[in-house]
Amino acid sequence: MAENLTQVDWTTIPAPKDDGRADHLNGLSLPAITLPSTIGSGVELMQLSGTTIFYIYPMTGPADGNLPDGWNDIPGARGCTPQSCAFRDHYDDLRRAGASRVFGLSTQSTDDQSEAGTRLHLPFPLLSDAELTFANALNLPRFEVDGRTLLKRITLITRAGRITKSFYPVFPPDQNASDVLNWLKENP
Repeated sequence: MAENLTQVDWTTIPAPKDDGRADHLNGLSLPAITLPSTIGSGVELMQLSGTTIFYIYPMTGPADGNLPDGWNDIPGARGCTPQSCAFRDHYDDLRRAGASRVFGLSTQSTDDQSEAGTRLHLPFPLLSDAELTFANALNLPRFEVDGRTLLKRITLITRAGRITKSFYPVFPPDQNASDVLNWLKENP
């Protein structure tokens, strides 16, 4: 079930708290790994130049709407579709503000991400960290649900392969793209 941006009442969803699990990220270099992407080829993170935005999310709900039990009760879990749609809607603005590229990233398979990218008409690729290579290299915050490890919602801005800004926790998720856009405009 795709979430409708106009129907999400964020006051009824538990907000995530800053647990300090992202405090170490600013200044770190991207790891020398290649992640599978929805564009068919892997993305070599060390080869990325310019300003790159990685919005990291737990998981997009499948088209059939089957989310883990209690999904809406997990602080910060709900909102992946509104967050992705906001980055889609602000994509051109983000590019004009200096972003060389935008990536969505989760631990979902590339097949699941391809379905979501097509359904949501995303103009940028989604990256799969199903093996937790990226998450482990950067010690990203995560949580467990239904026996799966999912990443907590965080957005990273990198310049020339180094993390220059992290947004954590991200809430409400549909405002994250606007927050990133404002930061890019203030920090050209």
